Amino acid sequence: MTAKKPGTGGNVYIPYEKRTGEESVVYFTRDLSPEGLIRMYDRVSSNLTGKIAIKLHTGEPEGPNIIPRPWVRSLLDERLKDKGTIVETNTYYDGGRYTTEDHRKTLETNGWTFSPVDIMDEEGVATLPVHNGKWFTEIHVGSHLLNYDSFLALTHFKGHTQGGFGGSNKNIGIGCADGRIGKAEIHTTPGSDDQWDIAKEEFMERMTESTHATVDHFGKKISFINVMRNMSVSCDCEGKEGEPVQTPDVGILGSLDILSIDQACVDIIYAMPQHAGRHMIERIESRHGLRQLT
Repeated sequence: MTAKKPGTGGNVYIPYEKRTGEESVVYFTRDLSPEGLIRMYDRVSSNLTGKIAIKLHTGEPEGPNIIPRPWVRSLLDERLKDKGTIVETNTYYDGGRYTTEDHRKTLETNGWTFSPVDIMDEEGVATLPVHNGKWFTEIHVGSHLLNYDSFLALTHFKGHTQGGFGGSNKNIGIGCADGRIGKAEIHTTPGSDDQWDIAKEEFMERMTESTHATVDHFGKKISFINVMRNMSVSCDCEGKEGEPVQTPDVGILGSLDILSIDQACVDIIYAMPQHAGRHMIERIESRHGLRQLT
């Protein structure tokens, strides 16, 4: 399949035939299984060399909707043994992943014990430049990010309380920012008493500029896989407290183009028959999440 990129609109969904952007290839399979994930990896991984960071959301304690651990284990065993490392950062909110110590306990609780997990901000931060940014000239990320040669964004596509939807953009922009400085730069106006006072268009722009820095850093050595399964309107950050899943499972998408893969996932949500995607669409539009794509 191909995904045509949107123009410069705001929070309005632009149908495919009315877009003016270029097209990129997005691969798709309905096979939601370890084998399906491995085949998708094979489609988009030829550019990944050296030491590979695998950025995925490992979830709050006993979170129900994350990418299944056996799928990730199969991918590591079959394709990424001795090459790939799961990477994460600590959270900005107080919870099961706020400190490195608690984060490691949660990793054990959630069964991420079959492979090392690199908490990238465990030893501090690094800065990456943001080219032509509106809000940033640089963004803070976990310092260990710089230890990797290539990057695989392995994303559970779902809704998001602030972003409307969480795709590859959110997985990288929030997920690579360190838990104290970088995430604060995205979420909070300096001096504000409200930790989450940045929202809607400004939040989308800040998050995307953070993503931009990481994508630029890895250049062509970055690939994207989005798993459209167990799609609550809540982010995996909400764990067991998240909203129930009301959107049908779809499949797995892969691409070398971050905008096209997230756009393709949104297109699938909007194209669902009999209003099956209405809960996700309401979440996306109420948070002005389409700004991520423009």
